[in-house]
Amino acid sequence: MPQHHDADADAAQLAAHGHKQELERSFSLLSMLGLAFAILNSWTALAASLSVALPSGGPTSVLWGLITAGVCNLCLAVSLSEFLSAYPTAGGQYHWVAVISWKKYVPILSWITGWINVSGWIALVASGGLLGSQLIVGVISLMHPNYEPQRWHQFLLYVAYNIIAFIVNAFMTSLLPLITKSAFIWSIVGFVVICITVLATASPDYNDASFVFTDFINSTGWPDGVAWLLGLLQAGLGLTGFDAVAHMIEEIPNPGVQGPKIMIGCVLIGVFTGFIFLMVLLFVGGNVNDVIESAAGPLLQTFYHATGSKAGAICLLIFPLVCLLFATISIATTSTRMTYAFARDHGLPFSRVFSRVHPKLALPLNALYLTMTCVFLFGLIFLGSSSAFNAIVSASVVALGVSYAIPVAVNCLRGRKCLPETRAFKLSEPVGWVCNLVGIAYVMITTVLFLFPPELPVTGNNMSMFPSYLSSQFRQY
Repeated sequence: MPQHHDADADAAQLAAHGHKQELERSFSLLSMLGLAFAILNSWTALAASLSVALPSGGPTSVLWGLITAGVCNLCLAVSLSEFLSAYPTAGGQYHWVAVISWKKYVPILSWITGWINVSGWIALVASGGLLGSQLIVGVISLMHPNYEPQRWHQFLLYVAYNIIAFIVNAFMTSLLPLITKSAFIWSIVGFVVICITVLATASPDYNDASFVFTDFINSTGWPDGVAWLLGLLQAGLGLTGFDAVAHMIEEIPNPGVQGPKIMIGCVLIGVFTGFIFLMVLLFVGGNVNDVIESAAGPLLQTFYHATGSKAGAICLLIFPLVCLLFATISIATTSTRMTYAFARDHGLPFSRVFSRVHPKLALPLNALYLTMTCVFLFGLIFLGSSSAFNAIVSASVVALGVSYAIPVAVNCLRGRKCLPETRAFKLSEPVGWVCNLVGIAYVMITTVLFLFPPELPVTGNNMSMFPSYLSSQFRQY
């Protein structure tokens, strides 16, 4: 009986926010934590994107950039957890903005927040597929040194990753809680196995501590300070997407209490595992220039140097490859729910179509079609630009970061008086102000910096494509 009572209470709470319970609350605390952590996928995403930070600050950017971004993202996660506790609906940020904004600005602020959030999640799906396909191309390069990778090779692998994500989300939705639990366990096991293996096989040939913790590298052409800040993009990617729990919140019992635990917990786990894993890689990676310039990619080159075996390196790479597949599946799930929620509130063209829940599959299938179509089209950017990887990663980190900052900023401008006092998760006033302002400042700084091209001189190939991408998304309406 208590379970039925809880389900009724959750449905009543959702109805109070103007929405009918249409999706099943089939996720437990562990399975939802698994989904959130699979999306952040911190140690894997950080390792797979070493090519972003190593030229932009080297080890100091890799390690201390993660700590910097970790503290700032934790401030954002804590800030958003207050909203999630008060208003647990799948709309997340745009819904919260609608509730707390000045009446005359509610439509425009909420709509802008929703569009930015939808765009960021689509770009994040693309980032997962690109990271996975990049690692596979690296395997081919390691085994066949004469192989010359073409962008269309990686694009086809990117498509394959996303087709798998589509199939799982469309036809295996009942297995998603099991898949996300498995993703969490696989990720933690992989983290432990890789750390122990590379430390054991590389012994005693380690880089010294001064290199790992203090060495600075700048091969971008930017001034040193700017280069280091640009290296934060790697950490930003490894810690973004924690609002996933908000967009899946209608599928977990007791959302106002459990949601904040998951949102904060996944960021803490991400920073902890990411820092240890990156530190291990820097100790065993050997010559950093070889790592940066390797055709196999920084991560696989590090495994190869540590183990001295191509087969051993590839076996270790299976862990992050599968992690990235789990991540792509989970990100597609969350992106679909975000698109569905925004359409349900009439934020998209043809909202009635995209807010429809399939009667037999019990999922927003049309929203999934829309999400994956945009992801495939977004991937075409990669075919035409040598810096598309950085551009797509920047798009996801910047868009999601801005969507995090808008509700927090509005709440601050209104004196932090807009959220109900009865919410389950509540920060004290001093802590709340500090977390809110630190999070907003981080987003403002990184939003500008992450739109910079990754290196100088600026060319048509390496310039940022995010502004044009976002404006094209807005023009669709």
